[in-house]
Amino acid sequence: MSSEARPASVERFMGFAEIYDRARPHPPEALGTILAQLAGVEQPALVIDLGCGTGLATRYWAERAGRVIGIDSSPDMLHYAQGHSCKKNISYLMGYSYPIGLPAGCADIITVSQAFHWMEPEGTLAEVARLLRPGGVFAALDFDFPPIFPAWEAEFAYQEYLRRVDAREKLFGVNERIPSWSKSEHLRRMQGSNYFRFTREFYLHHMEMGNAERLVLGALSYGLVQSLLKAGVTEHELGLDTLRAEAEHILGKEPKPWYWSVQVRVGVI
Repeated sequence: MSSEARPASVERFMGFAEIYDRARPHPPEALGTILAQLAGVEQPALVIDLGCGTGLATRYWAERAGRVIGIDSSPDMLHYAQGHSCKKNISYLMGYSYPIGLPAGCADIITVSQAFHWMEPEGTLAEVARLLRPGGVFAALDFDFPPIFPAWEAEFAYQEYLRRVDAREKLFGVNERIPSWSKSEHLRRMQGSNYFRFTREFYLHHMEMGNAERLVLGALSYGLVQSLLKAGVTEHELGLDTLRAEAEHILGKEPKPWYWSVQVRVGVI
């Protein structure tokens, strides 16, 4: 990402840390076991979580690694992460995906959850290769949105909302200042970097509880949505009032199972 685009990227993720943390999914239980197995360790000594945001994926590693470092460029997100991480083996640094002021070969595992598409891949992968020790593992995670709800009508309402968001984005062009890279090309870019001896992708699935409130929070947790609201677009114009009413009618207040799928691209140095 160019130096000119970086401030715009930081601004995009300001002001909604609590919403993001309450709405977004956690990494599935099996992930830590699989990545440690690929890295050839029972417990990784150091895991680095790039683009850590509010620390959702960083906190996941607290009981699974000797030490965990979360790195993010948003002071708002980092402030929230620091205030909600009570484990002494977790620390946070402010910064982008590269360069990172940590020693070469220091990490067993590096993860990026829901953020690799915002990172300039060439510089990021070069820094990942520098930070990982030989045999270390890089993993980029992307959750399928939305999850499988207990009623198909909830997803239908959610997709209608996303269509209205997309239409407003085309009018306001709030995405134009911020480059992104296609998620579907993550594995190909990893393979083309020539840093990894082994690469592959796979899916993991898990269940979390959700209700109408969480669905609406999820609808508000997109950087694009927050940028449109900051630009003066109203919740009514985005269809949030309609979505809120339909979610309350369809899902209600009582939490019910939601089923998430996460696509994982891994590379072994």
